[in-house]
Amino acid sequence: MKISIITITYNSAATLTDTIESVVNQTYKDIEYIIVDGKSTDGTLSIIDSYKTKISKFVSEKDHGLYDALNKGITMASGDVIGILHSDDFYTDYLVIEKLVEQMKNSDADAVYADLYYVDKNNTDKIFRKWKSGEYKIGQFLKGWMPPHPTFFVKRKYYEKYGKFNLSFHSAADYELMLRFIHKHHLKLAYLPEFIIKMRVGGKSNVSIKNRIRANQEDRRAWKVNGLKPHVYTLYAKPLRKIVQLFKK
Repeated sequence: MKISIITITYNSAATLTDTIESVVNQTYKDIEYIIVDGKSTDGTLSIIDSYKTKISKFVSEKDHGLYDALNKGITMASGDVIGILHSDDFYTDYLVIEKLVEQMKNSDADAVYADLYYVDKNNTDKIFRKWKSGEYKIGQFLKGWMPPHPTFFVKRKYYEKYGKFNLSFHSAADYELMLRFIHKHHLKLAYLPEFIIKMRVGGKSNVSIKNRIRANQEDRRAWKVNGLKPHVYTLYAKPLRKIVQLFKK
């Protein structure tokens, strides 16, 4: 089983080495590593060049934002399964992909997901919050459930069948895609109950209350564009909980 891992970069020099190292040192060897850069002007390209023998595919060109760059990477991918690792995130150990593949094979799943740590951007040993996904049950999206997108690995054929990221979304395209794949089209999921990724705090949809409210509005629209009706929890309780979490950081 060939695994394509996509990292998108733009002026990511401060954190990119951690990201790349966590991929190229994986014990699982059938990995296609793809980096899509948005014409960085800092030291990002120099870092990428220093790993060029370990990077399968690379492009540096202007794009129309994060999800456009991810769609480019998906188009470039040739693996059986596609995973996404952002340039300020990294895998918690070098066995992650091996364990994900084993879980996917043993369960004959279409996609696999796991757990995630939110960590301090300067001291990644300092954990702010744990996102423990738990086992998926049909209908859990109606209760506000979703897996952490960086832990979500899905067979490439489903991007071809159900589409890539919807570029009309600014911060919730990952939510819309997983809602579409899992809740609407019922992909068979497998859960790996381990923390496989450390994510530095300060993500695009979480950096302020204003952004969180905007992200929730996009979450609602994700249901609408898929012809789905969200539960009242999704409309009110879930966004309120996330706003409260901002004050706990």
